[in-house]
Amino acid sequence: MFAIVSIAGQQFKVEEGQQIFVHRLAAEEGDSRSFDTVHLIDNDGKVRIGAPNISGASVKVSVISHVKGDKVIVFHKNRRKGYRKKNGHRQSFTKVKIESIAG
Repeated sequence: MFAIVSIAGQQFKVEEGQQIFVHRLAAEEGDSRSFDTVHLIDNDGKVRIGAPNISGASVKVSVISHVKGDKVIVFHKNRRKGYRKKNGHRQSFTKVKIESIAG
């Protein structure tokens, strides 16, 4: 059984027991959250598609930890002008575990 759900503005294909990284959620470690923006559920070949969401369906997740992603270097340079600018960025993520898919 899997579902396609929107979490923090992104769509994910999730299964029960799976661990995924999503954009930072405003939740403490160990908290449970439920997301009801489920777009598709496949239950052993029986597919339900929402328009845009399936009413009554939800995905329950538990927050495992908050982590930072790999550093991304942003470097701008104009040749022959002496212009160089270097910036870095690390995205904040939340690691969640899919507890159950109801629908």
